Amino acid sequence: MNWKGVLPAITTCFTEDLHVDHAFMTGHCRWLLDNGCTGIVTLGSLGEGATLSFDEKLEILRTCVGAVGGRGPVVASVSALTTAEAVALAKAAADLGCDGLMVLPPYVYKGDWREMKTHVAAVFAATPLSCMLYNNPIAYGTDFLPEQIGELAGEHANFEAVKESSADVRRVSAIRALIDRRLEISVGVDDAVLEAIGVGATGWIAGLANALPRESVDLFNCGMNGDNDKAFDLYRWFLPLLRMDTVPNFVQLIKLVQAEVGMGNARVRAPRLELVGEELILTRKIIREALRTRPQPITSYALHNGK
Repeated sequence: MNWKGVLPAITTCFTEDLHVDHAFMTGHCRWLLDNGCTGIVTLGSLGEGATLSFDEKLEILRTCVGAVGGRGPVVASVSALTTAEAVALAKAAADLGCDGLMVLPPYVYKGDWREMKTHVAAVFAATPLSCMLYNNPIAYGTDFLPEQIGELAGEHANFEAVKESSADVRRVSAIRALIDRRLEISVGVDDAVLEAIGVGATGWIAGLANALPRESVDLFNCGMNGDNDKAFDLYRWFLPLLRMDTVPNFVQLIKLVQAEVGMGNARVRAPRLELVGEELILTRKIIREALRTRPQPITSYALHNGK
């Protein structure tokens, strides 16, 4: 599977009564691909996976696979309270036609390396699908160290990529030093994308791409091509928005950016609540200023798609 390029971690759109809006999600997936994204990642943290029932997850995967129609990979995030449920979700994703899995540690329980290795290994072994390990110690309290990632890579042929979200770009170079190009490495922290590319990342599991895919793809391609002046000019403009991906209420913030560009709404499921009051006013001010100064597109979308 092609893990390179910009793969948005898509949000889950809800109707007014907080049911999944499958019609919107169909159009959203196609729009992201039309704007240069390589594929999509669904059911992740930004997709509010923890608020979705098992059956809702399956319906979302079915919708996304149908919407994408083979134009790029559809990746199912696999997260659960138990290993048994994670394995069941992985198998269902394969049956529904997904191309890859993004494997998370179990929710809530923060076990030791032996337990976490057993959990993710069970998901890797559940299907022949290409797998990405999601390392996000900030959010999940489980840190997969470079040496542990190397151990897993030596034991599972379908373990092909890492989403590195520790916010420490030295992790990318540390993984590369241990196992060279055995795994593709994607940055999962939006405001560290250029830094991660500089030390060997080849993909970006992106949040703000949900609202601004063209700018995300341009930024990634400029970084990959070594076009530093264009990359940093675009990065400087983008950073106030990219930093919205790195705070606890990142789901609300990114959905608000989507609403401001006319591609979605701000609805979230409890326990999350939409922004209100001064926080909403200040956030809209930041977003609208960024949109007022939005840069012209750079027509380079085809670069680095699988290269």
